[in-house]
Amino acid sequence: MKHLIEKFYKRNTIFTGRAVGFRVDEVVLPNGKHATREYMDHPGAVAVIPFVDKDTIIMVRQYRHPVGRVTLEVPAGKLDKGEKPMACVKRELQEETGYRAAEIIKLNSFWPTPAFANEVIHIYSATNLVPAKQNPDEDEFIDTVKVKYAQALKMVKNGKIKDSKTVIAILWHACFQNNK
Repeated sequence: MKHLIEKFYKRNTIFTGRAVGFRVDEVVLPNGKHATREYMDHPGAVAVIPFVDKDTIIMVRQYRHPVGRVTLEVPAGKLDKGEKPMACVKRELQEETGYRAAEIIKLNSFWPTPAFANEVIHIYSATNLVPAKQNPDEDEFIDTVKVKYAQALKMVKNGKIKDSKTVIAILWHACFQNNK
């Protein structure tokens, strides 16, 4: 696989924002030629499937400006600088749903769009929920919704849920956690 590796040569930071940055790196290709790679720099994120009971999960509805729609998603959020994924998932679960969990299990991690972003999303499931204070960010408007897990699977299958982290989290859990 060594014949596929590109070597970093030089970085140009185009923009650094609150949530993401944009970079253009110059790389040396395996054949010795130079090329540029444009990508979004992202600190990473977490997503969690909170189970109220074995058949019911908590999801969130929120407006997503880039797609111009209200989406149905599993609770999720961006890692703060230096924050560990487990601390982030605990924080985001409470902020977005108003629950804490006695048990949180990591399911997997994935790159949503490795062709143009370095973001990694860590997926968890949460059980034994305990009510706590919901505290969304001041620019975050969220409705929490209890959904039957079987219904969420159907909504993934028929395309009503399009958010990639939600699709992956629900399918990962259905394929691998339910079959232990």
